[in-house]
Amino acid sequence: MPQTQSSGSTQATTALILGILGVVCCGLLAPIAWYIGSQELKAIQAGTSPAAGEGLAKAGMILGIIGTILLGLSIFWIFFMGGMAILQGMMNH
Repeated sequence: MPQTQSSGSTQATTALILGILGVVCCGLLAPIAWYIGSQELKAIQAGTSPAAGEGLAKAGMILGIIGTILLGLSIFWIFFMGGMAILQGMMNH
């Protein structure tokens, strides 16, 4: 009888889905993906989660990191450009 490969945990899958959504459309989900992926990798190393989810958890965590960086840059850009617009408005008066 062939041996079936066990699937990863739902936490690993959740981290991947949130990571993808965090990069593609909703940056606020990226830090959550980073956290869940990191926690799942710790659980896999501790032996409390199936090792089959390691790839999904790593991918979710990496996408979460990338999405968090993009979120931070976009927030910085909004505040910086908004601040520059206020200064420019003050200079024109």
